[in-house]
Amino acid sequence: MRTPEIPPDEAARIATLRSLNILDTPVEERFDRLTRMAKRVFDVPIALVTLVDEDRQWFKSCVGLDISETPRDISFCGHAILGDDIFVIEDASQDIRFADNPLVLEDPGIRFYAGCPLRALNGSKLGTLCILDRESRNFSSEDLETLRDLASMVERELAAIQLATVDDLTGIANRRGFMSLAQPSLNLCAREKIPASLVFFDLNDFKPINDRFGHAEGDWALRCFAEQMKNVFRVSDLFARIGGDEFVVLLTNMTHEQATRIVRRLEKTIARNCQQADRGYAITFSCGIVEYDPGVHHGVEALLADGDALMYQRKKRKT
Repeated sequence: MRTPEIPPDEAARIATLRSLNILDTPVEERFDRLTRMAKRVFDVPIALVTLVDEDRQWFKSCVGLDISETPRDISFCGHAILGDDIFVIEDASQDIRFADNPLVLEDPGIRFYAGCPLRALNGSKLGTLCILDRESRNFSSEDLETLRDLASMVERELAAIQLATVDDLTGIANRRGFMSLAQPSLNLCAREKIPASLVFFDLNDFKPINDRFGHAEGDWALRCFAEQMKNVFRVSDLFARIGGDEFVVLLTNMTHEQATRIVRRLEKTIARNCQQADRGYAITFSCGIVEYDPGVHHGVEALLADGDALMYQRKKRKT
């Protein structure tokens, strides 16, 4: 048996999957409708919407199986997300990669598999829409097109979820998306005694940019700031636009001192970018940096409140 490899974008892929806040959620008719359709169209006993996280494939929708997940290292879908096109195994019992796989040798006794990767809005492959049969079978070019069409419908449903947690203008998380991910991260930090710091940002003199140059230019400034956050912070960091010209980032495994150094790097990066862009103004910010203390901050809201208060104090000193 061949264990699926880890995609090169695994950290970003997992971060995108987590941002949807969809894992281990109840069944939903919008996904079940599509797996029922796939089962009927292809006349197969099993159709699934799978999501592949660090160590398992979890079924958001499952028709024909009584289980909700299987280990990633024996999954067919773990292989499917490595490619860009539909992954087809016409007879798993004759394929060296799968012939001794427990899912082939034991229940459900897979012979045929076809899985179309499901992409998030940023291109990350989160899982598959897949169909399984206990008999080997051929899969025509017309079948491939039909499965792609059904998978695109699943992708639209995932996109609707993602858009609810992503800021339309900047493409980074919104307040809702940040809150859904930040609390579990803080819980982990508290449990494992890992340091964490939060930085609350507010852009300086943002209103004059809108007033002098127009709202389209103000939008550019917001997108520019978000883009430099992506460039400076780590993939594992949680950053978001939480409203207007306010941004926030949660830095796990990072002390206040380390966070301060990264914020200084962000200042320099933005200043250099503004100089190169030469748009007639500079993008600067005030910020409050708070190191997480589980004994004081009983939730992400308390941490945000402290960061906001510190930011406001520093902004007042600049005026």
